[in-house]
Amino acid sequence: MKQPERSQPIQPDDFEETARQFLPRDAYDYFAGGACDEATLRDNRDAFARYRLLGRVLRDVSARSLQTTVLGQTVSMPVMIAPVAMQKLAHQDGELATARAAARAGALMIASTMATTSLEEIATAGRGGPRWFQLYVYKDRGLTAELVRRAEASGYGALVLTVDGQVWGRRYRDMRNGFSLPDDLVLANLADAGHQRMPGSAPATSGLASYINSLLDASLDWNDFANLVESTSLPVVVKGILHADDARLAVAHGAAAVFVSNHGGRQLDGSPATMDVLESVVDAVAGRAEVYLDGGVRRGSDVIKALALGARAVAIGRPVIWALASAGERGVARLLTMLGEECDIAMALCGAANPAALDRSLLV
Repeated sequence: MKQPERSQPIQPDDFEETARQFLPRDAYDYFAGGACDEATLRDNRDAFARYRLLGRVLRDVSARSLQTTVLGQTVSMPVMIAPVAMQKLAHQDGELATARAAARAGALMIASTMATTSLEEIATAGRGGPRWFQLYVYKDRGLTAELVRRAEASGYGALVLTVDGQVWGRRYRDMRNGFSLPDDLVLANLADAGHQRMPGSAPATSGLASYINSLLDASLDWNDFANLVESTSLPVVVKGILHADDARLAVAHGAAAVFVSNHGGRQLDGSPATMDVLESVVDAVAGRAEVYLDGGVRRGSDVIKALALGARAVAIGRPVIWALASAGERGVARLLTMLGEECDIAMALCGAANPAALDRSLLV
């Protein structure tokens, strides 16, 4: 029997092995790394192994669909692309390749404020596909308001406010590498404000951390969040929720959805894995808003576990970057197809014909 070629990816992790060969050390470490000892980074992944799926049998799963909705937008599957910054570090086409692949697959892409391609260009590349815009709040509130206006004008369906990054996590890999954005790349969304370039790094420092800490507003609070909700026509999602009380506060202040996220293990090392707090957040929200999850999702079975615990959808970040670095748009498209196939098989073996049929009775 003919064996598959070694370079042919058959599971999502295969892309990382290829990407590691292509990427410079500092770029690989930036995407792969987490905060401090990376305990939370590891635990995000390990947490999925602590849950087991109880497959159900003798149920008609001959007609299946992964299609669902997020904030009323139809998506082909409950897997979104997380707002990963600076994607041109991974591939020359960067966010444009990701947007095209996502649109073709009918998957939702969340574009990052700190993209190396403007939000308008991303919208054009992903025309026809669902897309949201991730937002940071800057000390310059005029800049923040302008980003919101541009997202509205460019047809983004929601704002995803990241609330766990106002003070940057201590990332040892970036410090060892003196990580900063190369001179030939810029943060395209911030060019008009003069913030498109970040400072270089001295030894044992991170240019990215210096940049973030100098520009983002650490005074952000729930009143500011409520004001943002009132200021825009778009629904607002809060990204960075771990505590059940924060989930309740988010809903009380007008959040349309909450994202259970620890920033991919890149902020507070020692915080819990997102899967370990998902159930408590779902219970706290009590159906008043949609709940999403990111952090450690690598398999279709991971997606099904999160949905069974009550998530409406999940988001993936690092797997997209590895696929992008490996083969550009084609790699991202292949990754999305692969995850869709894995989700479909896992869902069917759980006796479910669609995401709505998944519930906690499937988990131990």
